[in-house]
Amino acid sequence: MTFIHDLLTVVPRRDDFIVADDRRLSTDEAIDWADRASADLEPGQTTAFQLPTSPEGVVAYRACWRAGAVPVPLLHADGGRQRDHAFALLGLNRLFDPTDHAAGDLSPHPPAPTNPDDRALIMFTSGSSGVPKGVVHTQASIAYKVRQYIHISGLTADDTVLFPASLAHVAGLLHGVLIPGALSMKTVLMARWDPGEALRLIEQEQATYMIGPPTFFNDLMDHPDFSPSRTASFRFLSIGGSSVTPAFVHRAREAFGCIVKRAYGSTEAPTVTTCTNDDDPERMANTDGRPFSPTQIRIDEHGEIQVHGPEVTVGYLDPAHTAAAFTDDGWFRTGDLGQIDEGGFLTVVGRLGDKIIRGGENIDANEVEAILEAHPAVGQAVVLGEPDHRLGERVAAFVVVDGSFDLEECRRWFAESGAARFMTPERIIPIDDMPTMPSGKPDRTQLAEKLRPPTR
Repeated sequence: MTFIHDLLTVVPRRDDFIVADDRRLSTDEAIDWADRASADLEPGQTTAFQLPTSPEGVVAYRACWRAGAVPVPLLHADGGRQRDHAFALLGLNRLFDPTDHAAGDLSPHPPAPTNPDDRALIMFTSGSSGVPKGVVHTQASIAYKVRQYIHISGLTADDTVLFPASLAHVAGLLHGVLIPGALSMKTVLMARWDPGEALRLIEQEQATYMIGPPTFFNDLMDHPDFSPSRTASFRFLSIGGSSVTPAFVHRAREAFGCIVKRAYGSTEAPTVTTCTNDDDPERMANTDGRPFSPTQIRIDEHGEIQVHGPEVTVGYLDPAHTAAAFTDDGWFRTGDLGQIDEGGFLTVVGRLGDKIIRGGENIDANEVEAILEAHPAVGQAVVLGEPDHRLGERVAAFVVVDGSFDLEECRRWFAESGAARFMTPERIIPIDDMPTMPSGKPDRTQLAEKLRPPTR
């Protein structure tokens, strides 16, 4: 069985392995730097770091795995809440930073021996509310997911990924660190999202794929300097992390002129479903893809998606969270609602908690958002329940619009769509930019604060 350190070192060498700002690191430079940094670590040591999307972030992961330590990546943008929680939970008191090891003698220590069930990662969930949960992955679960995704998407060392999000999320782990490392693929890292700079990098570095939530791709398409010629190197785009509509996929496919597919996964179960690049384009637009054997999905009697497969977490740091997250027969409860069609393709339709109860009627916020985003003037929408003394909740919608879209137009649009009247938003709140969490998902907690009545 191949483990993470082997995946990252038994690869072809290249000179332009990591590109970040004005720096270019070769594979040899990244491997040697990680070797030096690993001298500070011990096998089994729980090692937290809080670094930007940068070569330092990549090297921190690699140093941990070389030493047999357990990386605990923390959000660079975190103001201290996640760090303090992680330190208290894990008994830590300092952050690891490989910066001091960028030069010097190589570490004399050989790579630590590894077993499939050894902890390989503790990553905290990025939910917009509640206490972050520490998700535990093993060497076997992470290495399996890397090999499977490479196979599904037909990636090779000739590909180049542009990655602009946090390396402290599972997408950053896979597409900013592990998959490029396993293939010796060029990785273009952006510490701060700037669509104009992204367009320059895509064109200059000839990026062949990119993954992320719709926000990134809308920003690219809406930028005044965008043209299809600047992104002609793209082979495929994988969109997830937020509500993705067929209309968005069709627009992106036309604008970028490449394969655009949806994907579904989580920190606990990375990339559970997606499509191969040869699947039906309409399946890519209308579903979130399918699982690939031996991964399995099923829908329970409440409509919840459950997952079973080698990439699924072994549990959380808190045993109570683990017990609540798994069924008696070992399937992971995602908390997401979904439907599986006759071909085995999954469509995520919401979250168990994404319900607005208006006068006794259950309203799926994701369904309302999809109707709103189908309107030509609406670029993005987030729908929340606004407290109401009579109905319990009313439907409120935050919308990023290009053109005219007010409450009257909203009512007309929903009536035309055939939606039930009680689903129609009763308040439209135009905003210039959608607030997001570091994962790229809309920050629903920040938006919900705007709906709370003022305290007296």
